[in-house]
Amino acid sequence: MSEVKISAEARTEFGKGAARRLRRADKLPAVVYGHGEAPVHVSLPHHATLMALKTPNVLINLDIDGKSQLVIPKAIQRDVLRQGILEHVDLLLVKRGEKVQVEIYVNTEGELAPGGNLLEHVLNTLPVEAEATHIPESVTVSIAGLDAGAQVLAKDVPLPAGTTLAVDEDAVVLQVLAAQAEEAEEAGDESAEA
Repeated sequence: MSEVKISAEARTEFGKGAARRLRRADKLPAVVYGHGEAPVHVSLPHHATLMALKTPNVLINLDIDGKSQLVIPKAIQRDVLRQGILEHVDLLLVKRGEKVQVEIYVNTEGELAPGGNLLEHVLNTLPVEAEATHIPESVTVSIAGLDAGAQVLAKDVPLPAGTTLAVDEDAVVLQVLAAQAEEAEEAGDESAEA
């Protein structure tokens, strides 16, 4: 996992008007909290933060007026009308060696057994607990040869070393559904022709 360095400035103005002024200046309002400390309101460079947040669960080395702190994104608010514009970010303080709970993406590889079956992602992300400086970006699950009715449970997902599940191990992550809709349509067409 890479570490991104971003400089931040403490801010003393709050509210919609102050946030709008920051955004017009190409800055992003953010809050840093955690470890029982009082929340710190900061402004971040918008573009650098946007690029950093393209990496899931990125570890950010935040320089707040000369003081360096490690943070991970906890909540991101985006502009619903303008793609690529961030509105606000909540950052969680972390320490090296500390375990944090995050969600990582579940990717698949391979092809299902022949027969036109469908793969359903019950969980697109998997809640896990990992060391703050070694958070995996994603996990990959092989679906090669799975047939209708097959399921991949959370306990079956291969996790990197030092990462543990933060969800019930019997939770369904992926399941294969039989392709019945096409067969039903074909049967309906044949009865209409008769």
